[in-house]
Amino acid sequence: MNAAAAVTPEVRAAYEYCRQVARSRARNFYYAFLALPKPKRDAICAVYAFMRRADDIADEPSQPIVTRRAQMANWLANWKQVESGAATADPVFIALRDAQQRFSIPADWLLKLVEGTTLDLSEEPPVYQTFEDLYRYCYLVASVVGLVCIRIFGYHDSRAEKLAEETGIAFQLTNILRDVAEDAAMGRVYLPQQDLQQFGLTAQDLLNGSAVAGDRTSLQQLLVQEGQRADAYYASADALLPLIDADARPALWVLVKIYRSLLHRMQSRNYDVFSTKVALSSGEKYLILTQGLGKMGLQKIWPRSGEAAR
Repeated sequence: MNAAAAVTPEVRAAYEYCRQVARSRARNFYYAFLALPKPKRDAICAVYAFMRRADDIADEPSQPIVTRRAQMANWLANWKQVESGAATADPVFIALRDAQQRFSIPADWLLKLVEGTTLDLSEEPPVYQTFEDLYRYCYLVASVVGLVCIRIFGYHDSRAEKLAEETGIAFQLTNILRDVAEDAAMGRVYLPQQDLQQFGLTAQDLLNGSAVAGDRTSLQQLLVQEGQRADAYYASADALLPLIDADARPALWVLVKIYRSLLHRMQSRNYDVFSTKVALSSGEKYLILTQGLGKMGLQKIWPRSGEAAR
């Protein structure tokens, strides 16, 4: 099967369901999705809905962790059966199976998407001693997403895979920097212990709020260092852009621009991510979308006027 193959009414309805999930939940990603031609946009929305379902199972606060682990295992077992050809009424599974076949997405990559989600389902939050440890986490929760995305985008140069991996690292480091206070409030510290120690801090300083309540100089210096790492990985996104199919370049450009803009906004605020959450408005993201379409010269692939504002 390929991207040009016919879509059955059942699959079309499943893709529509996934698109609704992406439109309501994918605050940053959805603007990039809009820049894709329909077959690729449908496939990306199916992948997003699959990831969102896994995240929702993992993050359900009303359920104890042991229950969530069992639910995740059962859900994943159901997916494996569907992937092997079993019948299902689940629109996410219907759409994802179709997308996987159309774009030859390796089964192992889809399992790794879920593996990254399950890292937060341990009784004790994971501890990342070094940046190499954190890189592995970022690979599972973000780089694998990038690898799946470029399989849908299309590429013919194997260098694209390493560049997509590193682009995912840039995105996840940006998320970690933006959410450092929010994560600490939930008992999670993603910043490497080695880096905290370099600036005279401990994970407990974040968890108990002392790193934020007093002089934040050391913490902000640490965030600057991590931001420089993210900046360096964004260079891989620039190198990736010309390696993917032309009709997907606007989407990648938009996605990179949105995440890079979040990082630059944190930098302009001297990494004050504590007073208010750093975010781009819908208007700013819509402007980036129109800029991306114009910059890539592919407005003809986006005849869906007004969809981003829904």
